[in-house]
Amino acid sequence: MRIQYVLTSALLVAAAAAQAPPRKDHSLGYDDTPFLPDGKWRVHDVSRPRPKVITPGAENSQPPSDAIVLFDGSDLSRWETYLKGKLVETKWKVENGYMEVVPATGSIQTKDKFGDIQLHVEWATPAEVKGNSQSRGNSGILLMSRYEIQVLDSYDNPTYADGQAAAIYGQVPPPVNASRKPGEWQTYDIVFEAPAFDGDKLVKPAYVTVFQNGVLMHNRQVIIGRTPHAKLGTYEAHAPEEPLQLQNHGSPVRFRNIWIRRLK
Repeated sequence: MRIQYVLTSALLVAAAAAQAPPRKDHSLGYDDTPFLPDGKWRVHDVSRPRPKVITPGAENSQPPSDAIVLFDGSDLSRWETYLKGKLVETKWKVENGYMEVVPATGSIQTKDKFGDIQLHVEWATPAEVKGNSQSRGNSGILLMSRYEIQVLDSYDNPTYADGQAAAIYGQVPPPVNASRKPGEWQTYDIVFEAPAFDGDKLVKPAYVTVFQNGVLMHNRQVIIGRTPHAKLGTYEAHAPEEPLQLQNHGSPVRFRNIWIRRLK
């Protein structure tokens, strides 16, 4: 009887597994996430058209005299790391004029806080390609630690449109794909207008203008709220100035020549 019971249980488990729907592969997008406010596309919509590929020009920018240099290639003295709400030692690597993400050590953020800004960041995804879609050279520039401009190896790397490099993550794709090859240095030049609140009420949303490698990606584009994964972002009231954050997504992405200007 014991053997018959075990065999019957095994057959029932196998039958249930056979009837279960196959696990979806979300590397190229989703078809069951919330709709964005215009109702046309879902967050990370698998069917949203991907930006066409173009070739950017080659030029880097140096900081103007009124800029705050956040990273000049020598040290991380203007940055800090919080893990689970606690200040911990920053373990990202600094060498050869760049900083590099060290997986599993947390994201880093500026010690200073900012509101309306002009920001310049240079970044490079690993020259050795590993993974695909969102697992390939993933990081992010989190304005006010909340509103992400995606960093990703988007060179010949299909993924959902609002998750590729230069996207306002989960909200607005760039109009074109101006990404350089893996290992090559790329630039973001960003103008960000912080949101405004009256108590808990949103008075003005955030806006962002983004250039990638000298190519305009977003022109004073409204941000609809925070930029979570696979969810619709909303606003929660916060201070008028917050830290700038560089995301640790487990890929050894490199950054250099980071400077910022307060616009107010």
